[in-house]
Amino acid sequence: MRAEDVFFMRLALKEGRKGLGRTSPNPPVGAVVVKDGRVVGKGFHRRAGTPHAEINALKEAGEAACGATIYVTLEPCNHYGRTPPCTKAILEAGIKRVVIGCRDPNPKARGGAEYLASKGLEVVTGVLLRECAELCRFFLKSVKTSLPWVLSKAAMSLDGRIATRTGDSKWITGEHARRFGHRLRHLCDAILVGKGTVLADDPALTCRLKGGRNPIRIVLDTNLSIRPDFRLFKEEGRTIVWCGEGAPQAREEVFLKKGVEVWRLPLEGGRVSLREGLLRAVRAGILSILVEGGARVHGSFFDAKLVDEVAFFYGPLIIGGEKAPSAVGGLGPGRLSEALRLSDFSLKRLKDSFLVRGFITDPSTLQ
Repeated sequence: MRAEDVFFMRLALKEGRKGLGRTSPNPPVGAVVVKDGRVVGKGFHRRAGTPHAEINALKEAGEAACGATIYVTLEPCNHYGRTPPCTKAILEAGIKRVVIGCRDPNPKARGGAEYLASKGLEVVTGVLLRECAELCRFFLKSVKTSLPWVLSKAAMSLDGRIATRTGDSKWITGEHARRFGHRLRHLCDAILVGKGTVLADDPALTCRLKGGRNPIRIVLDTNLSIRPDFRLFKEEGRTIVWCGEGAPQAREEVFLKKGVEVWRLPLEGGRVSLREGLLRAVRAGILSILVEGGARVHGSFFDAKLVDEVAFFYGPLIIGGEKAPSAVGGLGPGRLSEALRLSDFSLKRLKDSFLVRGFITDPSTLQ
């Protein structure tokens, strides 16, 4: 792998990150056009239905693109969708070399690398594969598995408690940690909590960042027993309640009149089937879900092995107490060898708190 390829692909990744939280159901993608060692064009995908990253980069490069190299974080599409194929634009611009981060698993769009190579272009793939796959992991997971990417987020004390024995939980972590949590809300298509969180905290479940995107709100309520007069049901945007197939029809009508969607799902062990809810979510265009529920909800997702990524925020305090709730409930593994292990993780200081973030699902395996 050439050192210059790594350098310029990092610039393409930087471009791609500008589209985070804006492009769903398309992936965020970045592209850079380089000629004689100098960047002559760069671009990123801004939102679904608008020109792809390659098109924006080629437009900025203009005539300088002829004979140049284009670096793109995801394989250029080779089909007509909402926009023309990027492979066609690359050929017409006179590009001679294409460097790709990760391949596109979508059977309708993939094949761009082979097509460009068949036309005489030099094509290199797999440059900074892991970083490029991480950038578009929501898209990759949905295509490969028909399930959305699930990010488990919790704020806790050093001993893993999310509240005291009396339920006091504001605030375990500091302002900077909470702000980072809102960045995750902007990043994901939807946010999911259980009925218990709604009853205890009456949350709005919105993104409070300037210019941030509010996620779709999802509430787990097997028997549809909650009232639709809590804050999250009054916020603008889309709200969905996941309930069991046998929930009262009269209760559903109340929610529908408030503009709230009700998804009736089969039960597993007396609870809503999370897997069925996730499958339906992807069909509805929801490619990523931020789980912010309590211990029971988190435990259900971990027990079902449906979590792909964790973002655990820690405050520098110890709560203790046998009755103080932990971050993750559920049954849990019987042996340490069965415990979910992060394939990669990082530790980030956030003023008076810190964040442990990592993957259970390796994005680079989703090509």
